[in-house]
Amino acid sequence: MLLACGVAVAFGLASNARAEHIENEVAQFAALDKVTARISKLEQPLNQSVEFGSLKLTPRTCYARPATEQPKTTSFVEVDERDLQGKQQRIFSGWMFAESPGLNAVEHPVFDIWLTGCKQPVGMAARAAAKGDTAARPDAAAADPAAVGETTRRRVRR
Repeated sequence: MLLACGVAVAFGLASNARAEHIENEVAQFAALDKVTARISKLEQPLNQSVEFGSLKLTPRTCYARPATEQPKTTSFVEVDERDLQGKQQRIFSGWMFAESPGLNAVEHPVFDIWLTGCKQPVGMAARAAAKGDTAARPDAAAADPAAVGETTRRRVRR
């Protein structure tokens, strides 16, 4: 009987030990133009497309883990190629992993694209606005010049 209770508790705790993921609003990519050897950093909001050369990149989701967990940043991405006639053809549709860029990066004869991270957790701006945090709201920071980049320091006497 005690063994059955111990097993039930162990399985109950194991199911709760799963690392939670954080949904983000912006996916960060690095893109390489092999002809010019130019590497570009791309920050793209979800469900919006950005063009890099003849490729059109559209991130659909971007997940990260809390800082206390082992890093695992993933994004579901669709990449279309525009040919010389203007037609688009899907060349990649799948998950990219920031910790393993070679696993599912877009490899093209002229361009390479890989995920580097995620930014702006969902609801962060709304939570900051509710708290009155001016650092997360650029319009409020511009209205209060003292809030931009300055922190007040207290002198501790010994």
